[in-house]
Amino acid sequence: MLVRDAMSTVVLTIGPDHTLRQAAALMSARRIGAAVVLDPDDSGLGILTERDILDSVGLGQNTDTERAHDHTTTDVVFAAPSWTLEEAARAMAHGGFRHLIVLDHEEPVGIVSVRDIIRCWAPLRQHVPA
Repeated sequence: MLVRDAMSTVVLTIGPDHTLRQAAALMSARRIGAAVVLDPDDSGLGILTERDILDSVGLGQNTDTERAHDHTTTDVVFAAPSWTLEEAARAMAHGGFRHLIVLDHEEPVGIVSVRDIIRCWAPLRQHVPA
């Protein structure tokens, strides 16, 4: 199975000046764990995850004043729609992250998460004879 078969194609894109509270509210409303941060003036594409927001809260930072830009991962590993789920899982395990932005012709077309991979693999594992 390929990344294109598992990825979420509705991608939340936010700007670098969104507050962490705004980002969290948007992510919560969509029940997703990551947002693509688009900063054309600086680093281009980055990712802000629920973990980034949680780390900020844990440090006692104010989510109403902290900006996405300061918590965005910009050293991003991108997946291609044609990657296998095994390749995506290997990249996640190697990098220690749970989301990959999926690029097609330099444009974000989806996000694949550990949850997406598990959702695809779990039914396959149930039907394997012992």
